Amino acid sequence: MRILLPLVFIAISLFSANSSSVYECNQIFEQRKAELSSKIEKIDEAREALEALRAATNALLDRKKRMLQEKEIDINATLKKIDKKEKNIENMIAKNRELLKAIKEAKDDKISQTYSKMKDSAAANILSNMKEFEAAKILFNLKAKKISKIMAKMPPKRASKITEILVKGPPFKEQK
Repeated sequence: MRILLPLVFIAISLFSANSSSVYECNQIFEQRKAELSSKIEKIDEAREALEALRAATNALLDRKKRMLQEKEIDINATLKKIDKKEKNIENMIAKNRELLKAIKEAKDDKISQTYSKMKDSAAANILSNMKEFEAAKILFNLKAKKISKIMAKMPPKRASKITEILVKGPPFKEQK
């Protein structure tokens, strides 16, 4: 028994020493487990916040894209309206030019008819008192035979200046 008692005592001390180290090991493990759980919770919270931010960003981006598409549609519609108005204006300008040309031709024809029906001396007298380029415009629209009769009745200096303008041809503009 003497041997047994020390053996029991040694076994008990070993067991109690082993038990306290197991207890300390369990305690460290539980602390570390709590720390890791806390860190995992923080990571999960951060991941959820990131997902919420990503979803909000995508929603904002989609809304901005829709707004941009709407603006593009509005701009394209406005451009089409502008193009249509420009074409309409160009057509109106072309028609106005044609009308002005027709009016000018009618006016020139009427003036030409008036001078062709006048006596040569009266026409020569009137044209001699006009500016040379205006007289040239009128004479240009008359027949050659009528021009020669009117010019014959004009003062020679005046007739030569008008002849020089007629030689250059239309458009007859005042020379400075």
